Amino acid sequence: MKKTFELEIVLLQLADGNPTAIEELYNFYYPRLYYFSKTFLKLDEGIDDILQEVFIKIWQNRKRIKTSSTFNAFIFTITRNLLLNELRSRLNNQKIKEKVGKMAIPIEYSFIEQSEFHDLKEKVDKAINELPIRQKEIFTLSRIYGYSHKEIGEKLNITTKAVEFHISKAIVILRKKLLYFELVSFLFFFIN
Repeated sequence: MKKTFELEIVLLQLADGNPTAIEELYNFYYPRLYYFSKTFLKLDEGIDDILQEVFIKIWQNRKRIKTSSTFNAFIFTITRNLLLNELRSRLNNQKIKEKVGKMAIPIEYSFIEQSEFHDLKEKVDKAINELPIRQKEIFTLSRIYGYSHKEIGEKLNITTKAVEFHISKAIVILRKKLLYFELVSFLFFFIN
């Protein structure tokens, strides 16, 4: 007879440092997180390493987890943040840039040659560089370097609301500029 998964009990055991609890969480959440990660990254490579890091972070933060009602959002947020970091890292790798670039560009643009792909990337970089100085700084820290809103706020001595404001303004500007070049695929990587 299969044992039912009771998140509230498992989280209490986790807070007490019971290693069986992390194993139960892993068994329950791994398939969901794997599917989520695969749809997010569009590649299988590296997902296991990312998910292992997710559960390490859960274990390290086990004393801070208060309720089961927020745990689902918590574990998926950790996963999403690690996936974003991985995606940024992969985009810095030329081979991956080419592979993702081919996957990201709509079918009607699949004939674009490598030099044209680089031209498109340059337009995205140019659009980011043309942002007002503060917006560019905050946007770059967030989307390129992966800092959280709180980390940016602390680093620049501003509120997280100010960080959110600057990022949303930057996104509006970039969408307008990049829509002209029909760079919808690039928008996903840089401003979602």
